[in-house]
This record gives sequence, structure tokens and C-alpha cells, in this order.
Amino acid sequence: MSSEHEQQRSRLPSEHTEQPSDEPWIDLELTLPHNRSPTGIVSFVECALVELTHEDVGAEFVSTSVAGVRRTQFIAVDDVGQRFKKRYFDKRLGWHETTVSRDAVREELVNRLTQRSSLGSDVGQHGVVDDQDKFKMVPVREL
Repeated sequence: MSSEHEQQRSRLPSEHTEQPSDEPWIDLELTLPHNRSPTGIVSFVECALVELTHEDVGAEFVSTSVAGVRRTQFIAVDDVGQRFKKRYFDKRLGWHETTVSRDAVREELVNRLTQRSSLGSDVGQHGVVDDQDKFKMVPVREL
């Protein structure tokens, strides 16, 4: 029984054998706070970068703070995955767009996903679940 449990734990969510998914990136989603290790976060971000390079998807990080909701999106610009379009939305400033390197995307995602939620621990119990920071992969057409 324990070896079966270990096999299930070692599988990535996209490796389920019951129904193969045409969208292997669909399970690349993470809500903050989480209990992943720093090494686990690096692996998660590397998987996301591979999917950004090979699929027609973008990565979106949505954070909530006292200032409101902020969205940061990354979309591959070239076929080799070395350049990405970074789109940033802030209610006060609107949309801002720039081109960044793969290393910059990796560093920013690892930093954001290893931090605590931008809400902080002093927020009351009402609304916290709905306002958690979240990373997810999204088809480009939906960004």
C-alpha cells in the first residue's frame, strides 16, 4: 500500500493515466500561500517555461493587495523560448508591456511564488480565500 501511495505522490498531475489530456499545462496552477519547497517551486517554474515555449499558452500571476488587483502575464515571443512578452496591469496605471529574457521570467516567477501572499497575515477572515494570489496557465486567446 505504501509503495502505491509513493507512486501516486511522485506523479505530476499531468501524468494521470485515466484520461490523457491534450493540454498538459492545464494543471500548472498554484495558489499562495502553498506548502511547496523552494526546489519544488523551481521545478514548477521550469515546467511552466517549457509549456510557454511549446504551447499556445501564457502564464498569468494575479496578486491582490490593498491597492487592488494586479496582473502580470508572460507570453513567448520566439520559438526557442528565449524572449517573452511581459504584460503588467495595475488599475491605477493600466497596461504596460515589455520584452524580457527567459532568465528574467524564471527569476520573477520563482521570486513571486516563493513569497507569501501579497495580502499578508493581518487580513481578516472574510474574503481571504477569494483574494489569494494565484498563478495559472491560460490559452493566449484568453489573455
